[in-house]
Amino acid sequence: MYYQPNSTSSLRKSNIRKTKTDSVDTYLIIKALILNHYCLYTQRDYNSLQLKKLYRFRQKLMKARTKVKIQLVTYVDLLFPELQYFFKSGIHGKACYALLKEQPNPDKIASMHLTRLYNLLNKTSKGHFGKQHAIALKELATQSVGIKNDTLSLQILQSINQIELYTEQLTEVEKNISEIMNAFDSVIKTIPGIGTCNGAIIIGEIGDISRFKKPCQLLAYAGLDPSVYQSGNFNASRTRMSKRGSKLLRYALINAAWQTTLVNDTFKKYYDLKISQGRRHYNALGHVAHKLVRVIHKMMTDNVAFNLA
Repeated sequence: MYYQPNSTSSLRKSNIRKTKTDSVDTYLIIKALILNHYCLYTQRDYNSLQLKKLYRFRQKLMKARTKVKIQLVTYVDLLFPELQYFFKSGIHGKACYALLKEQPNPDKIASMHLTRLYNLLNKTSKGHFGKQHAIALKELATQSVGIKNDTLSLQILQSINQIELYTEQLTEVEKNISEIMNAFDSVIKTIPGIGTCNGAIIIGEIGDISRFKKPCQLLAYAGLDPSVYQSGNFNASRTRMSKRGSKLLRYALINAAWQTTLVNDTFKKYYDLKISQGRRHYNALGHVAHKLVRVIHKMMTDNVAFNLA
């Protein structure tokens, strides 16, 4: 553990006598530790913190990539609006990216040699696009009503490069998350429906489970607890969830609750019960998440796998 020398130095200066010895230094270090309530962290605590930082960084990368993808759609709609109808699954595919990187302009696509265009589409789409598709694309590019602007072509090219860079960074971050999760060997992975992603968020956001003495405290930390509304003699019997605390943990728990209902009969029956009582989908998932939090709290507290059958 690293400790700042300034802390002990300030305590030494508070002493009326100017003394510097090994025994005095030892006493001052102990005193500083007691006053500042320092505690030792285990390797599991360190791994939890790493997961928390990595997954929050992953969320930032994903938001940044999504923003650039939206910008790319805007640029393509201005330059070559017909292109999104040619690629049925959208322009965010390998074939479309390869095409725009090769020729980010409808006029240049129209002037491409048919064999070159066919080979490009066929290779990047793994055989999905044939020669007829290449012919249709050339005709579409010839009749395009988009704005002829070289600046837009540059913006498209740079946007694709940014998206690919973000994708590479996300792959590297997710690789590190998987490595930490494998080393962590947490019992939470024994819950059907909770994989590496949700498990990493839950472990990282919760940290030391001993901070939460009861499941209700963990629910409150995730913002899944019901809000309280009372005024005078009125006391609301049904309120919405508070949505306070860790937004990322709340997302992971709701997502895990839905995945668990798909693979586990116990949670599926509980979900169906809430739906039969008139609850809507997300409201029912909130109740399932409550049940799931109790399971997670027990598992992490006792450090044993829990039987959900």
